[in-house]
Amino acid sequence: MNALANPEVGKYLETYFVCAFQRVGTFRIVGKAKQGGNVATYFCAPDGRVLHAVAGPVDAATFLREAKWVVETAKKGIEAAKKDGASFKAFMRTAHAERLRNEHGLIAEAVTFDPPDPQDNDGALTYRDPSGRPLAPVLRPPPIDGPDVKFRLQLEAAAAKAAQDGAALLRDRHGRGWALNNQGRVHVLMAAHAMGQIEKLYGSVFEGILGERISTRPVEVVNPFPWVGRDAKR
Repeated sequence: MNALANPEVGKYLETYFVCAFQRVGTFRIVGKAKQGGNVATYFCAPDGRVLHAVAGPVDAATFLREAKWVVETAKKGIEAAKKDGASFKAFMRTAHAERLRNEHGLIAEAVTFDPPDPQDNDGALTYRDPSGRPLAPVLRPPPIDGPDVKFRLQLEAAAAKAAQDGAALLRDRHGRGWALNNQGRVHVLMAAHAMGQIEKLYGSVFEGILGERISTRPVEVVNPFPWVGRDAKR
């Protein structure tokens, strides 16, 4: 499952991206094993605006497919936008809406312009760390019309099972709930917020999609020096 250990993935990332990482969630390390937490990947423009994301761990083939998709789509968007930033943003959001429809069966209306920023980001619609500190805004999804007719029966069956299992469902304009996997939910988010700054998007991916609590607390290490005391027991 460790896609980043794959040589082909590594070569592609080295060619097209500058890689970095940051811990934003809670987990513990017991001995050499990590317990809890999750992972998300963000493909960004040089100024930190998010073009695409991968929510959760995926295999090398899936990771490489998503990386290639965002590179090729961004190239097409740059050519089509002709150096107009608003047109490029609309292109990327529409591309996510198209993938949502073609691969996941839901029809969403891409948000091709941004409303004014709310004056108070410390209100109720804010992700907070366990201490209550505000970290990232909760972003609203785009309007969802419902399923493509080709996918309706499949989505209805999946939604019925998810509801029976107690899973959270994505609601459309009519209040109907639809089951959608993590990557489908990424496309929903990006259809409204692609090209948003990563500091505004990461909370909606990490908490809203992955269900992990954002935290600024340090990693808890249980028994960080397991070799201490071994000689005394022999």
